[in-house]
Amino acid sequence: MVETLWIAFLLLVVAAVLYKIVNLKRITIFEYQKGLKYSRGRFVGVLGPGQSWILPAFTSIVAVDVRPEFITIVGQDVLSADGVTLKVSLAAEFEIIDPGVAINKNANFRSGLYLTLQMALREIVGGEKIDELMQNRAAIGAKLMERCSIRAGDFGVKLKQADVKDIMFPGEMKKAFSQVVKAQKDGQAALEKARGETAALRNLANAAKMIEDNPNLLQLRALQSLADSGGNTLVLGLPGNMVPLTKQPGKKNTSNSTVEKDEE
Repeated sequence: MVETLWIAFLLLVVAAVLYKIVNLKRITIFEYQKGLKYSRGRFVGVLGPGQSWILPAFTSIVAVDVRPEFITIVGQDVLSADGVTLKVSLAAEFEIIDPGVAINKNANFRSGLYLTLQMALREIVGGEKIDELMQNRAAIGAKLMERCSIRAGDFGVKLKQADVKDIMFPGEMKKAFSQVVKAQKDGQAALEKARGETAALRNLANAAKMIEDNPNLLQLRALQSLADSGGNTLVLGLPGNMVPLTKQPGKKNTSNSTVEKDEE
């Protein structure tokens, strides 16, 4: 009788083992995933891409997507150092580098990263004046990376990039900035006009100096203008008189060409 019970017990054990073996489960980890393996609820390691066979009663595998992700912070009302309320939006890119930490050590690593970026953005914008923010807008992303990269590592992720998308001003500030930009452009246009006039006056002064030093240059210039003229008469204005230079139709200018001078 005892032997019969013992044999029956052994058969039950063998049947249970065979049942577990027959119910092996195949788990596939894809290329863009990593698998967190748990044995009786305890984390035992990270699996790479591939297939694994497990006994569901004792082992489980959780697949985690480790492809880069984007996180967006929109419409944050932030007060600058000079008391101007700005609405700032931010975009950041991150990827999971340690799924064991990201999943096992944090209830929600995405929310933690979002809050970290949000607080860092407020500190950066709140510590600078509006003019400095506009001039150094590109530097905000670098400051965010510097402040948040270490903290992101605590969430098991790597912060790859963080940049400000938009900085929006109140209506009255937009109008004021438009006026400033217009004034700057008007000033630049006036400066360029003054530079052009100065260059023209400098050229005239140089020409006058050359004529003063070489009076014959004026006569040569007059003859050149007469040769290039398409009309019959060219009048040059000189101090105290007018010198009409007449070109006879159909005749070429020669060394015997005459210049008549009429007194005013």
